[in-house]
Amino acid sequence: MESSRYHTGQVQLRRSSIRTILVAPDSFKGSLTAREAAAAMSLGVLDEIPGVDVSTHPLSDGGEGLVDVLTPALGCTVVETEVQGPLPGQRVVARWGYSAAARLAILEMAQSSGLMLVPPERRDPKTTTTFGVGELLLAAIDRAAKEIILGIGGSATNDGGSGMAEALGVRFMDGSGTPLGRGGGALLNLDKIDVRGLDSRIFRTKITAACDVSNPLTGPRGASAVYGPQKGASKEDVALLDRALQNYGDVIRTSLGIDLREIPGSGAAGGLGAGLVAFCHGILKPGIDVVLEATKFEEKVMRADLILTGEGKLDSQTRFGKTLSGVMRYATAHGKPLIAVVGIVEGDEEEFLGPDGLYSLASLVDRSTSKMMAMENAERLVRKRTADLLRSILEE
Repeated sequence: MESSRYHTGQVQLRRSSIRTILVAPDSFKGSLTAREAAAAMSLGVLDEIPGVDVSTHPLSDGGEGLVDVLTPALGCTVVETEVQGPLPGQRVVARWGYSAAARLAILEMAQSSGLMLVPPERRDPKTTTTFGVGELLLAAIDRAAKEIILGIGGSATNDGGSGMAEALGVRFMDGSGTPLGRGGGALLNLDKIDVRGLDSRIFRTKITAACDVSNPLTGPRGASAVYGPQKGASKEDVALLDRALQNYGDVIRTSLGIDLREIPGSGAAGGLGAGLVAFCHGILKPGIDVVLEATKFEEKVMRADLILTGEGKLDSQTRFGKTLSGVMRYATAHGKPLIAVVGIVEGDEEEFLGPDGLYSLASLVDRSTSKMMAMENAERLVRKRTADLLRSILEE
């Protein structure tokens, strides 16, 4: 079938040898949550192999959906807190997870400062803020959290985490000592940072930031240049925001003695990664690694005969910290065949197939199915493509 391929030279799998299948997808953005995708894939598995043991393990790389994935997996309960949204004057209700027994909080910056909270016509990273992220951190600390996992994907912001730091008590001022306004554009005028009011409880809390990118703070691969346009920045805005973050980094280096320029992931979430390092002593880790380790994914891989994964798009970034890259790593390490159902493939699908990649691959978008049709019918198509893919690779 056109929508699936298996790696040249690999023998087909015997149906009788597949007794346990691990289903571990990320979300299909705009269509299915990771949990919904896992459910649809599981139905497709059972359509083709009735009675097989199917285990679901929804995943996230640190973007939208982290709370939904980790909260039940780590025994947390859902908490709701009203905080500042990304737009000036906007209030939003953010969902997060908390375990009193483990004193563990699961936060997601997209819940307070995410792009999904800003209508396309109002997107402007010169003015959007991460203040709500700081409010979420305070809410977690107020509940006596000693460990916080914070997903920082899906941001609408480019303020370097300055809004977050302001919520925690840091003051940002221009050359005359006047407090700066919020948003990435204001950082162009930053001259002084006063951390005397910073809530000291933050330093008694382990904060792990789950990043889905490794971009530096500034430059051609920095936060503004790479991600600013999708947040509403014009070409001129990108240049201004990059200069503003450069100034921000310079003032942090002068005031705090912390050089953020070469830290991988400091440009994540519009520089929120940098702010977490500078003001919270946060640890930046690839989001998929955080999720896979926290949920003991490797143990499930070892018990499975076949692993099925997937997400909305397979592209050149897939092998660099995205969900499929982490699943590929574990599957390869334990010699488990890995197949995937994805929304769309951008580029040559052959580069994802092979001994250290996917055994086989199917996409929702093909010659007869447009991207819009795939998104509108994602649940049905994921189920069907899963069954079709298994049929194409299993021999009696």
